[in-house]
Amino acid sequence: MKPVIGVTSSMEVDQSHYSVTQRNIKAIIRAGGLPVILPYFLDDEDVKEIADKIDGLYATGGYDIDPTIFGEEPHRELGTIIPERDQSEMAVIKKMLETGKPVLGVCRGAQILNIATGGDMYQDIYTQMDKELLQHSQKAPFSHASHFVNVLEGSLLHRLTGSVQLKVNSLHHQANRNVSGDFQISGTATDGVVEAVESKSHRFALGLQWHPEAMAERGDQASLEIYEAFMEECAKK
Repeated sequence: MKPVIGVTSSMEVDQSHYSVTQRNIKAIIRAGGLPVILPYFLDDEDVKEIADKIDGLYATGGYDIDPTIFGEEPHRELGTIIPERDQSEMAVIKKMLETGKPVLGVCRGAQILNIATGGDMYQDIYTQMDKELLQHSQKAPFSHASHFVNVLEGSLLHRLTGSVQLKVNSLHHQANRNVSGDFQISGTATDGVVEAVESKSHRFALGLQWHPEAMAERGDQASLEIYEAFMEECAKK
């Protein structure tokens, strides 16, 4: 039996439809999972039921996150937000972690995973970080690995990839800032931007600021290993 993976979906401001990129779906299928696209769940019983039915949660990228969730008002560089998505994803993430099921978040998914567990984030790294930054919104093909990430030795990310430095793609202007006590920063860019966060108490709860689904599509070994390990954990009962 293939593990059933709940894949979070995006939505436009007019809320007319849900969407998920093909890259995300293909990454799950390639690694041996059965992806199921999730709508937004706001009722507690619905959240509990969907968390019971899926074997793992894959939180995808998308628009910005409502900063009032972590106690801030909107910065002038804040982009589009879909509050219903924020609330739904946080509820499902919390329920998945409560039941010990694996969670993998990419880009926005890494940020909402961190916020759902008590962390916070920069609304705009270019104006809120007081240092010279790398180009984090690359002007190159999506699958191109444009900068390096230093990986914390002994972390889950280190164990999955076997590397203390990864080369990743980059398409974001927000990033995680502080993590809660149950989480740790396991990857940083050379300019200090947080690129990976992970749980210290759950067997698999990992957030990656880059888009491994695009890199896996071109055969990047580290990305393929991350998805395969995620699927192996989701297959465990």
